[in-house]
Amino acid sequence: MMIPEEHALRQLFHQTVSVCYAEHLGIHDAEVTSYIADLLTEFCETKNLYRIRDADGKPLREMTEMLVAADPVNGNAPSFDAERRIRKHIGDYALFSAGMYPEAVERSRFAGDAGLLQMVKTGKESYYIVSQFNLFEYQSEAPFFARLSDEFEGHMYGLTKVRSELGRMGAPSHLM
Repeated sequence: MMIPEEHALRQLFHQTVSVCYAEHLGIHDAEVTSYIADLLTEFCETKNLYRIRDADGKPLREMTEMLVAADPVNGNAPSFDAERRIRKHIGDYALFSAGMYPEAVERSRFAGDAGLLQMVKTGKESYYIVSQFNLFEYQSEAPFFARLSDEFEGHMYGLTKVRSELGRMGAPSHLM
């Protein structure tokens, strides 16, 4: 179920991201702040956070598993379109996780998943790969994903500020 445009939660995220990015990063780019706010809204539902699934339909929760699922040559992706879709999700997942929950990323490293630095590297690389799909229906989006890749750490920092602001406002912990 997608949260509607007019829903208060979506509006809260749009307002908070816009203010935090302007205040802390000097970013006044509506395309970027809308994308980040929509990402936060979408990932409020856990099923969206773990939308990539294995052949048995089990959600993939580790970055290494997602990367295998995204590989059309040596992995499980059935097409290059699937690779783009999965890589976009990996970039989104990495940005969200590293920005909103860096301490959880580090804890998961000890459980065998990627640490924070690897998460950032994989997120940047994934957005870069998405940006290389720059023909036909993807042509207009490609430069945006190149910017997300280039500015990944800044957007990650922006999300830490969003998290702090949500905490200051008393948002429930599952939203931060």
